Amino acid sequence: MTNIDKKFYTYLILTENNTLYCGYTDDPKSRFEKHKSGLAAKYTRANKPVKMVYLREFSTKSEAMKEERRIKKLNRPQKEALINSMENII
Repeated sequence: MTNIDKKFYTYLILTENNTLYCGYTDDPKSRFEKHKSGLAAKYTRANKPVKMVYLREFSTKSEAMKEERRIKKLNRPQKEALINSMENII
């Protein structure tokens, strides 16, 4: 895969205690497995991931990171609306 073909993703993970964790990656499946095994973010080591509930694709890392920052500023009802929106590619 060339850099031109590489995609980046912003995601939300639902945890066992019903919180939402937001991040970005270039490999959603692998990243979720790392979260589940406790090898990713400190937050998901303490708050066990249940499932990825939002995933959106971007053509650049910068776009994915900007979306992550935007989502992290949202309140819970706004994040839930995003999960239920057509923007979600899961």
